[in-house]
Amino acid sequence: IGDTPPPLIALGAQLTLRKGEARRTIPLETFFIAYGKQDRQPGEFVEAVHVPVPAKGTNFAVYKVTKRRDEDITATLGAFYLNLAKDGTVADIRIAYGGMAPTPKRAAAVEKALIGKAWSEATVEAAMAEYASDFTPITDMRASAEYRALAAKNLLLRFFVETTGTKAPFQVSRYEAA
Repeated sequence: IGDTPPPLIALGAQLTLRKGEARRTIPLETFFIAYGKQDRQPGEFVEAVHVPVPAKGTNFAVYKVTKRRDEDITATLGAFYLNLAKDGTVADIRIAYGGMAPTPKRAAAVEKALIGKAWSEATVEAAMAEYASDFTPITDMRASAEYRALAAKNLLLRFFVETTGTKAPFQVSRYEAA
């Protein structure tokens, strides 16, 4: 499906679909129905992609996990969009992944566990338990299901570390060859 949809989903992108003179606009996250199936009528095509400009102070990052640096199919890709309230609580967060489900998908249960809470290590650690509600990754030639699940959690931790300037708050507890 590619590396582009998850970041666009995290940013809240919308698609304008057109057939003849008829147009409709839908959120990109609803476009992918199943593997190889989109919310597109016969003869309809994507006319435009609308990407809202993030508000000032928004944190946004995309991380790709792959075996090679270039020209490789992604094992998993995480896109993160975060707005904090003045008191340091999570006002808005959108987390989208590729490679964790048959289609690009948001981590809705993880997001729900973070909204309204302090953006802290404890909150992030607690929210990570919700990944099991959001995703059932597969094992294929790129990565095992277990590796993908662990990588997805680690990408959220990386985003937390990068957005807070935290220095090495986590210790490596296990090394495994992929």
